[in-house]
Amino acid sequence: MASNNFIDYVKINCRSGAGGAGSHHFFRAKGLPNGGPDGGDGGRGGHIILEGNSQLWTLLHLQYQKHLIAKPGQGGGENLRTGAQGDDIIIQVPLGTIARDAETGEKKLEITEHGQRLILTPGGRGGLGNDHFKSATNQAPTYAQPGEPGIDEWVILELKLLADVGLVGFPNAGKSTLLSVVSAAKPKIADYAFTTLTPNLGVVAYRDYKSFVMADIPGIIEGAAEGKGLGTRFLRHIERNSILLFMIACDSPDIAAEYEVLLSELEQFNPELLEKNRLLAISKSDMLDEELEAEIRETLPTDLPTIFISSLTNKNIQPLKDMIWQALHVEGVV
Repeated sequence: MASNNFIDYVKINCRSGAGGAGSHHFFRAKGLPNGGPDGGDGGRGGHIILEGNSQLWTLLHLQYQKHLIAKPGQGGGENLRTGAQGDDIIIQVPLGTIARDAETGEKKLEITEHGQRLILTPGGRGGLGNDHFKSATNQAPTYAQPGEPGIDEWVILELKLLADVGLVGFPNAGKSTLLSVVSAAKPKIADYAFTTLTPNLGVVAYRDYKSFVMADIPGIIEGAAEGKGLGTRFLRHIERNSILLFMIACDSPDIAAEYEVLLSELEQFNPELLEKNRLLAISKSDMLDEELEAEIRETLPTDLPTIFISSLTNKNIQPLKDMIWQALHVEGVV
């Protein structure tokens, strides 16, 4: 899918259907002129419902569909007949979609499974017919409830990609190149910063027909948490990744310092990100000999699993997959 089709944030107006009014009808038949109340209940107004679809990975289909209006319920009828319910509107959304109230920012619901359905904006309840209000002292009630009104609200839908591995690094660290080598994804690759302007997903084939999902997140720079570069717009996608694979090019002036900057930006965005399992890949290492590689390794944190890779020559690509698979399935990784 083209990168300009990746939409992970939309604001929509949701109007659920009003409930139908209850009926205040009285039964009449030949020989039974005073048959009593038989008014039926009104039908429920239509809901607006979100449904998870694992085949979607963007909110593009909702970008120009700003107003969703569900049908109202029908009024109750005679002979205790309940009015028809208003038709629901079911919106297909990718897994990882969160709905928030546009005014308060409060989280309303979250879709994480294929086929999962949750009511976003409930329809109004149908009113009760006059049959509900008969009693020994009021055998001919003329009152029936009106239907409840529907809800008219603005809702923000935001997507947090569900991936096993999130690639974290400065621009031009080789994240997109790695994704293109280990999966069928075709991210934009060029020799300048910020070639990746939207996240890319790729399914990485592993041994014995196993696989895992890798996400290439647009490059972070120092000050991203304060809005520099692409800011924090895409950092929320990292929140859903099981592990974080930090990528730093071997020609960086100070690899350890660059790693600390990346950690600092993640911490400022969301301190909980530092609780995720972390791995470090030193990219473009085809430029290094064994001596230089040993010198660099001495400067790196000793408790952080590290591997030197080259997407150009496939150096250590399979060992990297093994490291990721182990981190995904074994507890205790940093």
